[in-house]
Amino acid sequence: MSYEPPRPARGLLVTPEDRDAPARVRRLRRLGLGEWPEPALDALVYQLAELTDAPYAMVNFINEERQLFAGLCTPAIRPPGLTGHGGHGGHDRPVMGRRLPRDHGFCPHVMVRRKALVLEDVRDYPRFAGNPVVDTFGIHAYLGAPLVDSTGTVLGTVCVADLVPRHWGRTSLDTVKSTAADLAVRLERREADGLPL
Repeated sequence: MSYEPPRPARGLLVTPEDRDAPARVRRLRRLGLGEWPEPALDALVYQLAELTDAPYAMVNFINEERQLFAGLCTPAIRPPGLTGHGGHGGHDRPVMGRRLPRDHGFCPHVMVRRKALVLEDVRDYPRFAGNPVVDTFGIHAYLGAPLVDSTGTVLGTVCVADLVPRHWGRTSLDTVKSTAADLAVRLERREADGLPL
């Protein structure tokens, strides 16, 4: 997986077409994923939020119409003792829930690009600045990597987001990418051997 910075664009770019969605949905069904939250994935993203010091961390599965955060850590849903600056800069905004329309957020772009996406300030990119999560939830920084299994199917994304612009740095990028790679292996192990996540 490589990182290619997004190029600033003129005007708002709609959510990219996802030709792989039908095959992905079939693969997710075989894996028993994409329909409901997974407590093990919640635990995974709590740890990811702590490692990256991000208020939001997610494992996201996307079908043709919607996104499901099967693993979710938000400023309002944090385990006891989890530090970080979750919640600053957005006290008066709603907190993201488990489901979003497909055209919200930046994960659909990661899925179609099949590459990590680093946005230190989404407002620097007109194609991302107008996304509904910016105004609704106050998301201003995003870092996501595709969750790719051994068949080459992009199952979803592993990502973190912040309510203020920030420099994610190489360590956070490597952490998100390695979490996605490790999770892909764990999901396939669960399919093959019935092992828990």
